[in-house]
Amino acid sequence: MTGQTNAPRPGPEPEARLGSGRLIETVVDAGSFVEWSDLGAGIADPPEGPYLTELLHARARTGLRESVLVGEASVGGHRVALIVSEFAFLGGSIGVAAAEIIVQAVHRATAASLPILAAPVSGGTRMQEGTRAFLQMVKIAGAVAEHKHTGLPYLVYLRHPTTGGVFASWGSMGQVTVAEPGALVGFLGPRVYRAIMGKDFPPDVQTAENLYRRGIIDAVLSPEHLARLAGRVLTVMATRRSVRPGEPATGSAPSAPRPAVAPAGRSADFDDWAAVQASRIPGRPGLRTLLRVAATDVVTLSGTGSGEADPALTLSLARFGGVGAVVMGHDRRAQRGEVALGPAALRVAGRGIRLAEELGLPLVTVIDTPGAALSKEAEEGGLAGEIGRCMMALLEVDIPTIAVILGQGAGGGALALVPCDTVLVAENGWLSPLPPEGASAIVYRDAEHAATIARDQRIGAAHLVEDGIADAVLAEHTRADLDPLAFCRSVGTAVQNQITILQALPDDTRMRQRRDRYRRLGWPAGDAAG
Repeated sequence: MTGQTNAPRPGPEPEARLGSGRLIETVVDAGSFVEWSDLGAGIADPPEGPYLTELLHARARTGLRESVLVGEASVGGHRVALIVSEFAFLGGSIGVAAAEIIVQAVHRATAASLPILAAPVSGGTRMQEGTRAFLQMVKIAGAVAEHKHTGLPYLVYLRHPTTGGVFASWGSMGQVTVAEPGALVGFLGPRVYRAIMGKDFPPDVQTAENLYRRGIIDAVLSPEHLARLAGRVLTVMATRRSVRPGEPATGSAPSAPRPAVAPAGRSADFDDWAAVQASRIPGRPGLRTLLRVAATDVVTLSGTGSGEADPALTLSLARFGGVGAVVMGHDRRAQRGEVALGPAALRVAGRGIRLAEELGLPLVTVIDTPGAALSKEAEEGGLAGEIGRCMMALLEVDIPTIAVILGQGAGGGALALVPCDTVLVAENGWLSPLPPEGASAIVYRDAEHAATIARDQRIGAAHLVEDGIADAVLAEHTRADLDPLAFCRSVGTAVQNQITILQALPDDTRMRQRRDRYRRLGWPAGDAAG
């Protein structure tokens, strides 16, 4: 046996499956691949016997020494290390020699500050080598973890089939993970399931498309389209900070920056209730429009990577001007009627925070929600705890963070994304513990006093700035829904400017100012009760 191989279709026909060499030719810039043929040299072959015979036959058939081909190339103009499995070599299974080649390749990429594009196709652990081969997955996972800890990208392209320990280790550790159309991807190989359980595995579970729907992988792409996606991801990630996570930043400690955006008008003239009404106009631009108009190289990711997805929160990589960022925020189109932001959405946000920290990219949160879900499922799914964990992570993450209150900002679902270095608020954006109608029901026992509540609570943009909750108002010179393109371009420019300002601050200074900011929030001087 060669591990959990010979998986039934879905996936490409065997004759249509791209081998490691063809896949590399398809993805990399022409003529740029250089094999690292020296890696793994000196590893002894197994003793004489059937396994060695199989091994020698696989070498003769594929021209490879082992089941992986490693080297470096350029993809979309970016230098990258490649780790590509070869299914024709004993089903792409991983034993001691293949694992050592992978680990050495990861270490070389890390030392050279190269991103890694891994393209596994494998039945898993090489059965002929038993437990020794099984434990190699720990070694590979450790090398990948060290690589990611330096802030370097690790991208994964899952091919048909990818199962067993390979999927459970280096196949599941990508910051961005995509898969081949129709690929069988799963932990337990169908043949093993049948042998153990005495029946076939349920159909259409271990498919790339199902994993995408479940938020386990980010996209399903043919090899021909992989280069374009990888190029866009690497373009965004190439703008990461020079200071790696965990390293002290150096430089002077300037005072907290003020956004280069002026408040719109005087707060005394501001009508908070009118802003609430304007924020609810159906044609008002949301996060998706903002990314389409104001950002480039946008790569939308899917779900938590751990089996959950919620359309109420969108997670993307993008660039504002020449500045790359992780962008996560509420999708106003996905929160209508009884469909509201649930705990899974905040677990997606948690993935975004971790991703930004791993890559050393600034983080932009976009707030535009009528409120979190009010349901049995949300309560049992741990919504309250997820709000708290999201706030805590934002307070502790050591990269520049910017919150943009783009429209509605009701309740804990909004609060979870607020605690950032800089908070910008659209002229018709607002932030409140509840929608004004809900607050009115508590205070007045009816919803008729919503306008009064909105004004008394000072939830609108100008008052948020005056009270020190937000830093500046993003002016809507023409109401955002009437000129969405101009509004989104101005928001994008403001975000880009703020990232530049915040990146100039040493990490310890910026984080101290962030914590002090929220520690100081309270009644303005002279207004404190008592």
